[in-house]
Amino acid sequence: MEKADVAIMEVDEMELQESDTRVENQTKRDEERDDKENMSDFPCKSVDSTNESPSKETELKDGPDLLNVKRAVVVLTRLPDYKISALRPPTPPQFYSEDDSLSSSDSDMQWEPEDDSSDAEFSLSNNKKRTGRHATAPHTSRINNNNNNAPEQAPVIISSVFAHCSNETTKVRPNLPEEEVIVDTVVLARKRTMRWQRGKILDMVTREDGRLKFKVGFDEKGKSLVSGHHIAFDTTPKLEQLYVGARVVVKCQDNMFFYRPGILVELPSRKNRLRFLVFLDCHVAVYVGLPLFHLVCRPLENVVDDIPDCPHKSFMTQYLKDWPYPHLTQYRPGQSLNVEFTGVQQRCEVQLVDSSLMQVLFQDTQHKEWIHRGSMRLEHMARFLEMKAEEQRNDSD
Repeated sequence: MEKADVAIMEVDEMELQESDTRVENQTKRDEERDDKENMSDFPCKSVDSTNESPSKETELKDGPDLLNVKRAVVVLTRLPDYKISALRPPTPPQFYSEDDSLSSSDSDMQWEPEDDSSDAEFSLSNNKKRTGRHATAPHTSRINNNNNNAPEQAPVIISSVFAHCSNETTKVRPNLPEEEVIVDTVVLARKRTMRWQRGKILDMVTREDGRLKFKVGFDEKGKSLVSGHHIAFDTTPKLEQLYVGARVVVKCQDNMFFYRPGILVELPSRKNRLRFLVFLDCHVAVYVGLPLFHLVCRPLENVVDDIPDCPHKSFMTQYLKDWPYPHLTQYRPGQSLNVEFTGVQQRCEVQLVDSSLMQVLFQDTQHKEWIHRGSMRLEHMARFLEMKAEEQRNDSD
């Protein structure tokens, strides 16, 4: 009886060994077949998954039944170049992206962008698609960099919508009741063309023609008789009172007792890092925070009429007419261009770009200055505006 039991155990062990051998052979054949199928279906090189390979141990159920185990394979296929280029949005040759950051930590006390502004300098690699109308300056000048004369490509001049919300683009004066101006009211009044100072209304005089005049006594001596569009409120304006084209005065950076007149040309938006842009009557554009400017009490119906006769007056007329599609040149840091300074076009290099402004360095004097990217002082923009004015005259004839 014992011998029979031993014989049966030996037979079972042999069958088990043969079954293990068949499982191993079957697994190898399945792997070889899968590899051949993968190579035939994908001509590119495949990359194996990082998943662990399944164990070779199998569990036998009901005698000789086998479990087929397959290994998962991840295959990466490179797209052709024409497909990759088709997925990319088109960008102009000299187009760059402006970061949509909402950072504006120092905007409340900002007269002009500082050199260490975190959002002033932009990387050339962050190109994004922008909708709008594009034009190219009609003239190509020449540059001289490293003693190598080469034709300079004219910058792209865009005319794209400045913002997407109506409250960021409005240029209609809000229909709000006028604030009262009476005797003893503290105001900011014009003392000279480009200098306004704080004072107090001493008297109100009505002329024979019906015009109302205000007699102002200035804090730093002197008196003046001015009109309602030459006095400004000493209080901080409310947001609902502001609009593109509002007549304002801005506190000077170098003398906190002086204010300069200008026109509000941008309301806070994502594109300008939630700041206000003001074009002063001297054609200087500055980004400022709400506490640094004040509304004129009784502005003229056409605010441009308050600007002295000069090229800037024509520029502002066209700017307000084009809004919210202002013309802006697209320059990048490191590019060279010609900018008017003291009546002469001089060679400059772009240092930084901050929304609608850019900082340029004059090569001869090493003088740095912030200038609007649509300024008529830019040679290419001046030529573009001349061409546009000529086209408008031809259309009107």
